[in-house]
Formats: sequence, structure tokens, C-alpha cells
Amino acid sequence: MREALINGSGVASGSSIAACPTTTPGYQPSSELVNGNGNKTEQLACHFDSNSNDVGALETLGPAAKLTDADPSEIPPASGPSRENAVTISDILERRAEAGRLIAPTASYSDSDMFKGPQVGKPKSKSMNHHLSPESLSRHPCALKQAARHLKTPGIISLGGGLPCAEYFPIESITLKVPTPPHFSEAATSQSGAEVRIGKYDVTDPSIQGTYDLSIALNYAQATGSAQLLRFVTEHTELVHNPPYSDWRCCLTIGSTGALEQTLRMLCDGPGRGDCLLTEEYSFSTALETAGPLGVKVVGVKMDEQGLLPEAMDELLSNWNPEEREGRRKPHVLYTVPSGQNPTGTTQGLERRKQVYEVARKHDLFVIEDEPYYYLQMPLGESRETDSGTTAAKEGEGEGKEEETVESFISSLVPSLLSMDVDGRVLRMDSFSKVVTPGSRVGWVTASKQIIEQYIRHAEVCNQGPNGISQVILYKLLDEQWGHEGYFQWLMNLRREYTKRRDTMVTAVEKFLPKEVVSWTVPVAGMFYWLKVDHSQHPGIRAGKRILEVEEEIFDSCIARGVLVARGSWFRAEQDTEPNELFFRATFAAATAENMTEAIRRFGEAIRESFKL
Repeated sequence: MREALINGSGVASGSSIAACPTTTPGYQPSSELVNGNGNKTEQLACHFDSNSNDVGALETLGPAAKLTDADPSEIPPASGPSRENAVTISDILERRAEAGRLIAPTASYSDSDMFKGPQVGKPKSKSMNHHLSPESLSRHPCALKQAARHLKTPGIISLGGGLPCAEYFPIESITLKVPTPPHFSEAATSQSGAEVRIGKYDVTDPSIQGTYDLSIALNYAQATGSAQLLRFVTEHTELVHNPPYSDWRCCLTIGSTGALEQTLRMLCDGPGRGDCLLTEEYSFSTALETAGPLGVKVVGVKMDEQGLLPEAMDELLSNWNPEEREGRRKPHVLYTVPSGQNPTGTTQGLERRKQVYEVARKHDLFVIEDEPYYYLQMPLGESRETDSGTTAAKEGEGEGKEEETVESFISSLVPSLLSMDVDGRVLRMDSFSKVVTPGSRVGWVTASKQIIEQYIRHAEVCNQGPNGISQVILYKLLDEQWGHEGYFQWLMNLRREYTKRRDTMVTAVEKFLPKEVVSWTVPVAGMFYWLKVDHSQHPGIRAGKRILEVEEEIFDSCIARGVLVARGSWFRAEQDTEPNELFFRATFAAATAENMTEAIRRFGEAIRESFKL
């Protein structure tokens, strides 16, 4: 039996435990671990007793080995990731094979350093403490969770924690039927999907030797989320983004809406410091509604067909005058949705993202990168010029092309801001909402260790981490059933399906909207079509009506015709100013092709009637 297993990166791998149930048969607390430097650690670990019936390999967790700091000057700014030395799925599988079985009982402590590969040659992140709010800086570790470190004492009997006894959880098992990659359709799942059973005591049952069960998932946990799912998202982040500094970490969240509220409170102090939040001039309405009650003033940055304009942001910040901004200080936080931006559907290209990041460095901005639509990046393929001057995909796009692989899929994605963040000034928000199920309310954030630590401090007293049932279901689906390869195949399938939906709307708007007054850019990511209406040609505007009045008139006409589209004014970053443009947002996410086409036809009728065309 081994108590610590050093993996190929020189890092002790597995699961360190913050609350090992001393009443569980076969488990005993380990008094110490050995990390990659050969040093004893203060982490708590649990393992199977040599007298237990389990003879499987154990995986125990220890902190990452300390790495030699690299010279930051050797790291090119905002270069984007290189796929030449990228971490591969084979690397992950080899690392797991060396580490052995993950043992992480109830309320186990874990962090991303336990699951990452070697970070050799990467610098540490820069300190971002000056960006933190007084509220965040006043937070300290949870005393009860810190007390769990004493469980490492041999033979200790814990009466300190308030973990309920799993014996009294009234759920014995959960059974799922899930797709088997690459056969993801509902019909294929119904006929040949895999049956997955989650029992209460799978981990301690010697005939199952599970990794995650209901006795763990239904109990309290660490605010970071379960070690089992944290390992998966850490590896996933490394496969896709591989941040260029060494001390990055992930933390599971209750979804990006909750994560944004926590992050804004960590970084912004509206009433005290007069903080403002920079974002696109049209932005996610819920984000705007989150910032407002916190006393944070939202400031919009001009956009074009690739989203946020870095030169406009640079000019705004360079000329910031508090006296002209109600005494508010120069913004130090940017919230942006780079891919398939909601509501505009715009996507920042690689060069645009580099420019945005360089402006952030110039003005010492902290960046919140919200990417729910990142994997819904849609190729236009061979394109045709449309009557409206926009670009649309040809029918039969992709026929005759080489079959897409996981590697080619990852390489096709526009590199993230996280992947080019040499300073540690980006917090990236990922979510399973748009790519698995929104009802799971599970996502994750990735940032530097110092930022994640503060995020955890808030989560400990706010939500205590995401839903346990959601976590164990996601783990069983994504890790045990699909693995990283299968999950990427699922994402590839989603991209194909949403591309079909996008193309249905392309055809509909080309056919039914009056191009003399409506224009658009075909989105290359996300779920939204942003339709610009030339208000200057509207007879009401010429008669003195306000843009908001014309927008309301068209909206009401749409409702009367049986179609709901979103008013563009709902998404304006600066709600206290009068709009000078007129937009509507349509989504191609859920309606059938027939209903989507009919809805656009009705919208076109409402426009024609309002403009008297």
C-alpha cells in the first residue's frame, strides 16, 4: 500500500481530505503526505486500511511541487497559446494511470494544484490585491473548515463537524440513461444509451470500488466543489487553455450568474470607492441587473462586428475625468463575453482579443471573461455574399471535408483571454448551462491562486459550493462515461447542431426581412441574431418620436402577431442615457426550423407595417 504517489510531473496526486469519516469501515486518516519535493505536508489524507477488502491502487493528494520562477520578460505578451507543446488527452490518461484511484470521501479538501501537469518554466501571477474590494479583503477562512486539518491526527474521533449521517439520507440510488459517444441523438440514446447507476455506498463497496457516490454527494462539501468534478474541469481547462502562469486554479461554481455576483463583490465597491464596470455597450441584461444594486456604475464601450473595440476602451480610459463621471474613479474592471456575445452575437477574433488584453495591461484592468458560448463557435465554411452585404454559409457546408477530430476541434477555437494572460489579471467563467444542462447550476471559474482563494472565502459563507446531486451526475456523465474524448465529441456535435439552427435563421432573415431598413452580421458563435433597424427612415422618427417609442411600437406589433423578440434597449449598458440606435435580438436556440422561419416572417411583417413599406 502506498500513502503518496508521485506522478510524472513530480507532484503528489490524488485526494487530500478535510473531513474523513472515521466511522466508515476501511478508512483511516493518514498522518502525513509527501509532496513532490519530498517534504511532509499538512494536508489530511484518507486511504484504505491494509486490512480492508480493497486491493485497488490508491490515489492521495498533495500540494504541487514548488517550481523555479521564470523570468516574466521571457514570456511574450498576449501571444495566444501554442498547440505545439499543448497538453493532450493522452497526457491526462497517463497521469491518471500513474496516480491510481482517486479517494476523496465526504467534504474532502482539494485544489487544482493536485491535478495539474508540470508548470515548469511558467512565471507566477502578479499580485492583484489592489483590485480587491474592502469586503473581499475582510474575508477570512471558515473556522469550522479549517478545524478539519486536525483530522490528520492518528486515531482521532471527530465530534467537531456537523456532517449528517449518510445512513439517514432517504435516497438509495439514482439511475440515468445517457448517450454513448458518438451517438448523441435522442433516438440513439433511447435505443442504445448507457444505463448508469449511482448508489449510496459505491466508494466503500469492495465489489464496486467507486470514486463518487451519494453518501458523499448528498452531504456537505468544500466550497471548491467535489474533488472528483474539480479534477475533471482542471484537466479540461489545461487541455483547452493551459494558462501561461504557474499558479492558476479552478473552483466550481453555482453557475455563471452566481459567480458573476460574487466576483463583482470581490472586485468592486460602488458606494465606497465609486467603482465603475466596463463592458460592451450592449451587454447581458442580467449582468447589468447584477451590477446595479451593488452600486456599481456600468460604462459601455463601443462595438463593431467583432465586439468590443479596444481603441475605444483605450480612449475612454485615457481621457477619464471623475468630475464628468459623478466623481467616480477610473474603471479597473472589465466584464466581456468574447464569443457569441449576448445580445449582439459578435465574436472577438484572435487579434482583437490580444488588443483587448494589451489595453487591459496598459490601464491595469482586471478582466472578467464570461464564456458560456465558447464551444458554440460556428464555421462559415465556403461562404456566399448575401443581398444585405452580409456573409452566410452555403448549403451542404462541410460535405466532402475531412472528418473533424478532437484535436482539430480544439485548434479551431479562438484562443481565450485566459490562454494569453501572462499576469493573472483574467478570471474566466465557464458553465455547463449552454453545453450540458442549465438546470444543473454548475460551472467553474479559473484565475490565479490569490483570486480563487478570495472567491472560495466568499463561497464558504454564501452558497458552500454547487449542488451535490448535480455534481455527481455530471461526474458520472462527463468523467466516468464519456471521459475528455467523449465530452469533446459531444461539444463537436453541439456545434454542428447549432450551426444548422443558425443557418436556418440565415435563410429566414434573408427571405423575410426588408433589407432596406434591416441589416445584420451572421453570427459565428453563440445563439443570437442581432438585427439593426434603420430608425432614421421611420416616419415616426421624422415626426419627432423617440427611438424607444418606435421600438415599443414594433415590439407590441410583434406580440400581436404572435412572435416574441427581445428589445435591444433591454441590453444597453448605460440605461440612463437615450439610445441613438435601434436593435432587436432573436435567438435560434430552441424553436423548431418551421417555427423559427414563421417567427421571422411575422417579425418582418411588423417591421414593414411600422415603416409603412
